Amino acid sequence: MSLVEPSKNSGTGKHHDAADFHSEDNSYLEKRTLRKGSAGWVLLAGLGVSYVISGDYAGWNNGLAEGGFGGLLIAGVVIAGMYLAMVLGMAEMSSALPAAGGGYTFARRALGPWGGFATGTAILIEYAIAPAAIATFIGSYVESLNLFGITDGWWVYLAVYAIFIGIHLTGAGEALKAMFVITAIALVGLVIFAVSAIGLFDAGNLTDIAPTDAAGASSFLPFGAFGIWAAVPFAIWFFLAVEGVPLAAEEAREPEKNVPRGIIISMLILIVTGATVLFLATGALGAESLSTSGNPLVEALGDGTAAKVVNYIGLAGLVASFFSIMYAYSRQTFALSRAGYLPTNLSVTNSRKAPTLALIVPGVIGFALSLTGEGAMLLNMAVFGAAVSYVLMMVSHIVLRRREPEMKRPYRTPGGIVTTSFALVIAAAAVIATFLVDPVAALWTLIAFAAFMAYFGLYSRHHLVANSPDEEFAVLAKAEEELE
Repeated sequence: MSLVEPSKNSGTGKHHDAADFHSEDNSYLEKRTLRKGSAGWVLLAGLGVSYVISGDYAGWNNGLAEGGFGGLLIAGVVIAGMYLAMVLGMAEMSSALPAAGGGYTFARRALGPWGGFATGTAILIEYAIAPAAIATFIGSYVESLNLFGITDGWWVYLAVYAIFIGIHLTGAGEALKAMFVITAIALVGLVIFAVSAIGLFDAGNLTDIAPTDAAGASSFLPFGAFGIWAAVPFAIWFFLAVEGVPLAAEEAREPEKNVPRGIIISMLILIVTGATVLFLATGALGAESLSTSGNPLVEALGDGTAAKVVNYIGLAGLVASFFSIMYAYSRQTFALSRAGYLPTNLSVTNSRKAPTLALIVPGVIGFALSLTGEGAMLLNMAVFGAAVSYVLMMVSHIVLRRREPEMKRPYRTPGGIVTTSFALVIAAAAVIATFLVDPVAALWTLIAFAAFMAYFGLYSRHHLVANSPDEEFAVLAKAEEELE
């Protein structure tokens, strides 16, 4: 039985937040359920690392061309602080509101339907576009390895989408276990790289980019203080998408305990791996040469056996992130659809309790985007969506702390709103920084975001499902508030 009674004017009754709700019968939700208890904290921590690990293998090094080693290092420290603060805030919210909507669920409770949909849309844009970019990198990687004479092309992108959507359709437990194995292989590759790169490290290589005439330029900051700002989007590569762990809440065992533990542990691992590749790769090859490399870890090691091993394992890193972010976009689509924000057919699950169309439809869109071949631009678009969602999620934490201080929170963020306020400020700066690196990508993403919001304003806000789990969290909170 639903916790929320249907409105008398089902589908037409105006509610407190300028949206129309109706309740569906039990069969509606029975067709839209995920498999419970599929993951403990170890698999969730593996999921968090899996989302991000491809960023350790490539992408971050382009920030050296924007800020030099000093600029990227400072940007990396600030961004690592932002992500750690954000993860601690999300750990609290996920323990209090464990649902498949993740950031959308948190913002829905704090900011109402408009804020919830805006957050969910920003997250969905990030997760739908990032695999398209990674698919282009996988294609280039396969060609560079000369595997079976395969050349880069649309059919490579199609193959990776089809294969991994197929695996996800077998169910979350199976997919998460496969993902964990691939991620473990990618981590082994980073260990091999680190051990091999230590002997090649030369501190002088860190600062071999000649200083420009920019204000404040030096060998440490060859592009001046402005270079720090320009390097921010590339520092985000080290951690982009780790915030997706709460999307597995409905499929986790004891989510109020295991989701916070999983996301925090994965973040700590990623801080270590990011710092390792930044220092060792740059110190081994040199900042100037590394800044334009398409395969930085391999080039840093030269032509030896270790380089070849890391080169092959690097493909596992790309596959891990592609595979896991596909999981994330499907769960975000599923949650928004189940609550009526997106077409409700997208949230129907199969016999294995996997959301079929929520996996396929964004996959088709991502495949179409991958055909552009513009991997760098697609990743910048993903970063813009991510940064917008970070701002909204941190605002949500602050609002919930202020407005609902008595909410049950099995985990509480150290430092409270001071911690998440720091993350909020840096996230807002990151949104602006994306326009510095690729204003075209940021503008296109903003247009897509506006189109989603127009769809909500004109149609879906009049068709929300009150008894979906994410909406019940918010509706019950409002009912309690009105009773008080």
